[in-house]
Amino acid sequence: MSAVVLSMNAGILKPIAIALGHLMDGIYMLLSKAGITNVALTIIIFTIVIYMILLPLTYQQQKFSRMTIIMNPEIQKIQKKYQGKRDQASVNAMNMETQEVYKKYGVRPTGSCVFMAIQLLILFPLYRVIYNVPGYVNSVKATMSNLANAIMGTSGYENTITDFFNTVKEGNYVYRGTSLDLSSAETAHDTIIDVIYKCTDANWSLLADKFPDLSTLIQSTHESVNQFNNFLGVSIVYSPKILIQNAMHGNGSAIIVLVAILIPIISAGTQFLNIRLSQSLNPNATQGNQMAAQMKMMNYMMPIYSLILVFFLPVGIGIYWIAGALIRSIQQFIINKRFDKMDMEALVKKNQAKAAAKEKERIEKKGVSGQTIARNASINTRNIAADPNAARRKTMAEKAASAANIDVDTSKQTVKKGSLAEKAGMVKEFNSKSPDEWKQAKAAAEKEAQNASGQSKNKNQSKKKSKNKKKK
Repeated sequence: MSAVVLSMNAGILKPIAIALGHLMDGIYMLLSKAGITNVALTIIIFTIVIYMILLPLTYQQQKFSRMTIIMNPEIQKIQKKYQGKRDQASVNAMNMETQEVYKKYGVRPTGSCVFMAIQLLILFPLYRVIYNVPGYVNSVKATMSNLANAIMGTSGYENTITDFFNTVKEGNYVYRGTSLDLSSAETAHDTIIDVIYKCTDANWSLLADKFPDLSTLIQSTHESVNQFNNFLGVSIVYSPKILIQNAMHGNGSAIIVLVAILIPIISAGTQFLNIRLSQSLNPNATQGNQMAAQMKMMNYMMPIYSLILVFFLPVGIGIYWIAGALIRSIQQFIINKRFDKMDMEALVKKNQAKAAAKEKERIEKKGVSGQTIARNASINTRNIAADPNAARRKTMAEKAASAANIDVDTSKQTVKKGSLAEKAGMVKEFNSKSPDEWKQAKAAAEKEAQNASGQSKNKNQSKKKSKNKKKK
């Protein structure tokens, strides 16, 4: 699929934008076969498909939210325990105890973050697709391709189309970020499509004046574009703000103004509905502490933010937001009903079993079985020496000899004083002796220390007497 230059502004998310464009193009072609050529309906169906694909992640996120309600008393108790303590040891201890709670309930706190990350990875490139449909939806681009070719076939078209673009983009927010590149035939073709796709009715009339020989083709293309961009009488290319401004200058009706006002309001309303359904998981979640109060404020700010944003963005994005909020609300309602009937204790046990299985799998991938780790963890270090076959395998030579069933005499090996090898030998010696043997060794060491101290004292006295004799 050839893409319009503007559509390449998706940056590192360009591959995702192209994939979404292919999906939308497929939906548009299916509707076209049924005799429906409408981008707004394509966006609605596209939104349904996207959220159905994301349903398993949505379910996991909601399950995490329900488990969080159960875990919260324990987590809050830990937070209260370390409240006001900012030293590194306390922070580490609090994090460790919190992780233990998550482990207890078999929950991964990163689960909801993954869902949010995937949503953002789809949302940002999706804006590019809706903002510039012809760049990604080849079926829409084909509708304007003939007109672009005809314009390029007109003598001196470069100056004419440049003059037209400079005129229509003046004060027109929808052309923000749009460029006209005539450096090659391909870029000229694509950017001309990009420009004419966003024309208002007045802009189409001006285009016909600029290219009078193409007036018939311009008229038919105008009708096709109006048809697939139409939603309740308004163009999805323009924002509600621009639609209202155009109506105030005589380029619209009262119906267009009403629809332009309702779209942001409905967007805010559906966002609020979705939030309320999410809160129904835990009606008391927004009561009792400062963080809950902040969350409550955010819950009211999000619909207001949605209202303002949709007012300034193309109607197509507003349709996506409304459709997405409605679909999420329906999914949330069904998920809530399912969780209400679910045995949460059974769910906790199931989560714990899954977490244990994943941990075992992770360990075994490193080459050690879970049973081996459990068995080794239960061995008392004092009892290791009791096994005559568990030889003291500290060096590489001993390990190699063990593998070859060869006995190695380590009694004559020398080690550097203060080295790890010496310390390991001390530990080995400690483990090899019983408590009675250590008592006897301790008594012998104390006696030896006393004798050494006495000898040193006698030696010092002899030296002192010798010095006194010399002085006399």
